[in-house]
Amino acid sequence: MAAYMIFETEEWDSSWREEYGPPTRALLEKHGGQVIAVSREGERIEGETKVPDVIILIQFPDMDAARAWHTDTEYQPLIKLRQSGSKAETLLFDGL
Repeated sequence: MAAYMIFETEEWDSSWREEYGPPTRALLEKHGGQVIAVSREGERIEGETKVPDVIILIQFPDMDAARAWHTDTEYQPLIKLRQSGSKAETLLFDGL
């Protein structure tokens, strides 16, 4: 069953993105992940939480593949790089 990961990101410095993008995409591919949507134009239609600067939706073949990507030792330094200029709330869930 497909699994999905949502990143709701607050960004204060975008200089990390160029170094982060290519290896992150390669690791996503390695684990069967695919970016479904990226938006900088989110709109809160219910609730009161601040709208994130960037919303990213990633699809994986299953929960195990998503966890394997996020815990991959090659991805760990990239997480630290991303966190140098942003902070993310991340949610992982099963699809239907």
